[in-house]
Amino acid sequence: MQAMRQAKTQKIQAAGVREKPLLAALAGEQKSRPPLWLMRQAGRYLPEYRALREKAGGFLEMVYNPDLAAEATMQPVRRFGMDGAILFSDILVIPQALGIGLRFAEGEGPVLEAVRPGDPLPVFEKQKLEMRLAPVYETVRRVREGLQAESFSDTALIGFAGAPWTVACYMAEGGSSRDFAKARTWAREDAAGFGRLIDLVTEATIEYLNGQISAGAEAIQLFDSWAGLLVPGGNSHSHSETDTYARWVIEPAQRIISAIRARFPDVPIIAFPRGSGELYAEYARQTGADAIGIDQDISPGWAAENLQKKTAVQGNLDPQSLLAGGAEMGRAARAILDCLGGGPFIFNLGHGVIKETPPEHVAQLVDVVRSWRP
Repeated sequence: MQAMRQAKTQKIQAAGVREKPLLAALAGEQKSRPPLWLMRQAGRYLPEYRALREKAGGFLEMVYNPDLAAEATMQPVRRFGMDGAILFSDILVIPQALGIGLRFAEGEGPVLEAVRPGDPLPVFEKQKLEMRLAPVYETVRRVREGLQAESFSDTALIGFAGAPWTVACYMAEGGSSRDFAKARTWAREDAAGFGRLIDLVTEATIEYLNGQISAGAEAIQLFDSWAGLLVPGGNSHSHSETDTYARWVIEPAQRIISAIRARFPDVPIIAFPRGSGELYAEYARQTGADAIGIDQDISPGWAAENLQKKTAVQGNLDPQSLLAGGAEMGRAARAILDCLGGGPFIFNLGHGVIKETPPEHVAQLVDVVRSWRP
């Protein structure tokens, strides 16, 4: 364990960015206070974001406009001084870059041209993918420059992508769903065909994340928002449940992390297989991610015992607690800090900021984390 942390620290030192609190935590270091950023910290809870969205005319118009996307990325950093700036984009740019129709309907969420069992899959063409995602890479470059120009040199730029299982769920369903029954049925009844879809998304995701890193991303987060659908004991399984989780959640993540490390060995990777329960530990062991993000249903004590001895941990305040704010939120945040702050730890939520959250509650949380000491 000590040798692993020393190796990570040496990587950070070699990159000349050890002074950035987020990257130091990802290298296994423990500081006087943990770094802080929030999933969906650039979003509709901020009045400045809502004004920007209105100017853009639509969500995807923002994503593919480097000026607007860079501004959205920077807004919470300016307002709260976050230790991480998470790229403003969306996990579904990958299927769109592969040629799948995508739109965001007001009040509906994403609507995709569904991919069904037996349908011909898009052909992966690296040059086309790079061309279609070029605006996102330009956003990365502009944010990296903006952080330096606006004296946020201690803030690390985080790139991200959706994990193959989660992205394939949306592709098979044609949009959002509570249970993604179409994807689960396809995976169960035609594993070979579904595997080809997973392979396609995996290959595209590797190229996409490598492109973000080349443009200036200093760390990467892999979001597997629907990993919990495959956890044994849930409501979606009939046989070989752990093997199913390993095949569709762990193995694609292994491939992505190995490929990124082969090209960019100094760039740390955060993995967030939301809803994984006790399988978080197996995921961490098999993928070797530099940090594991945990959701709000995981006990910080369990994470300290089963994850933090091997890897950095990120999480896991309930977004509903942040929405409520006040003394109870402060107590909940300090309880997490007391449990996990003694090791490599990044304070975050168990999922994204809820759009109705008052910005003042985020400011309160920042004060709680900044004032905490072990």
